[in-house]
Amino acid sequence: MGYRLAACAEMIFLDLPFVERVERIRDRGLLVEIWDWSTKDLAALAATGAEFSSMTGYLRGDLTSSEGRAELLATARESLRAAEVLDSPRLNLHGTGLGEGGLPVVPRETVSGSDWLHAADTLREIAELGAEAGRIFVLENLNLAVDHPGVPFAKAADTLALVRGVDHPNLRLNLDLYHAQIGEGNLIELVREALPWIGEIQVADVPGRCEPGTGEIRYEAVARALRDLGYTGVIGMEAWASGDPEAALDAFEAAFAV
Repeated sequence: MGYRLAACAEMIFLDLPFVERVERIRDRGLLVEIWDWSTKDLAALAATGAEFSSMTGYLRGDLTSSEGRAELLATARESLRAAEVLDSPRLNLHGTGLGEGGLPVVPRETVSGSDWLHAADTLREIAELGAEAGRIFVLENLNLAVDHPGVPFAKAADTLALVRGVDHPNLRLNLDLYHAQIGEGNLIELVREALPWIGEIQVADVPGRCEPGTGEIRYEAVARALRDLGYTGVIGMEAWASGDPEAALDAFEAAFAV
C-alpha cells in the first residue's frame, strides 16, 4: 500500500496516561494524531520518538467574524510553534471553534454568501502562515446530524469548495469519512472528486464511531479505491475501540492492507 496509517491518541488506550498512549501507537509502527496541544506536555511527547501526523491548528476563533478571524490567526501562530516541537506536518482546522462535546462555540444555522467570502479570505491568510512555517493546514469536514450540530462549513462539499477555491498548497482537506458517511455518503466518489485536495483522511465506522468493521462502511472497498487512485498520504483512525484497543488497531490495519 502506498499510504501510511495513523491512530488518534485521544480515542484509543484510554486507560493509559497520554504519553503511554502515544508510545503504544508508536510501538505498532503507526503515526500519531493528537487534538488540543495546549493541554499536553509537548516535550514529553516529542521525547517518545513517535512520528506525529497531525494536531489541532488553533485554540479559538472562527472563519468569518472579525474577532473570530483575529483569534483564529493568533492561535494558529501559537499552534505552528507547537508543531515545531512535535514536527507535526499538518494542523487541523474546523469551520468554528468547538466546545465541550464537539458543539460549536458560536453555532450558525445559516451561512451567507458574505460568510463564504470571509471564510476564504481567512483561509488564504492561514495558508500563508503555513507556507512561512513549512506546514500544511487541513480543513476537516464534520457532521451536523450526530456530533457537531450548528457548525458552519461542516459538510465535505463545503470544505472541498473552500479549499478548492483558495487553491493554496498549504491548505488541504482533512477528509473525515466517518463524518461524510453520516452527512453525505457515496464515499468512493467523494474520495475521487476530492483526491487532488486531500491532505489527510480520517476513518471510523458508522454508527458508533468505532474501528472499521463495526458498522456499515465497507472500508476494504474504500481502501482498494484509494490504492487504485494512487493515494499516498495518511489514513488516520480517529475512532473509539469497541473492545480491546489492540484488536481495534488490528481491524483498522487489516481493513487497509490492500
